[in-house]
Amino acid sequence: MSAPPGARLVLATHNRKKLVELRAILREQPGLDALPDDAVVTAGDLGAPEPVEDGVSFVENALIKARALARATGLPAVADDSGLSVDVMGGAPGIFSARWAGRHGDDVANLELLLAQLADVPDEHRSAAFVCAAALVTPDGREEVCLGEMPGTLVRAPRGENGFGYDPIHVPAEQAPAPDGTPGTRTSSELDPAEKNAISHRGKAFRALAPAVAAALS
Repeated sequence: MSAPPGARLVLATHNRKKLVELRAILREQPGLDALPDDAVVTAGDLGAPEPVEDGVSFVENALIKARALARATGLPAVADDSGLSVDVMGGAPGIFSARWAGRHGDDVANLELLLAQLADVPDEHRSAAFVCAAALVTPDGREEVCLGEMPGTLVRAPRGENGFGYDPIHVPAEQAPAPDGTPGTRTSSELDPAEKNAISHRGKAFRALAPAVAAALS
């Protein structure tokens, strides 16, 4: 499998939004402010097959994807695995977040099932955090993993038009306060993309991993 001319890093995703986000984070690193777009490509760009994610943690699944992609392309590979961890449910849905209702990627069904399961849980016990593990694997076998979390609480009905997955019911704890100084109550879907990326689990994990990625690109 050959990479496009200029490619020096491959991201294990078919999601263009993740690619744009990673490029922006890398350009925050010293010496990478002029990183060209074609230096970072996606697994989808290369037609790389998706491995079976049979790990039992976010870290294991991120490494499975990054290792497979590094082997297939001969390029340093970055992958992430993420999901929602609800405290009262012992960390579930966790690694099963994307297929909680039984079919992978059915965001509406997943969200509705989770809300039904939490229907009788009082507001003070509805704490939940988005969790992300981001992994870098190089063709010579070097590996690094960084974690990020976005703590918050779950509301009882979806709100907002942005984001995806469980974003419409998750109120991040770290968002800016309301104009009157009270804690913010917007869901992740009600934040604009820049606000969300600044505090998101994925943004934190990618930023922590960025120095290692920058070293792999140098």
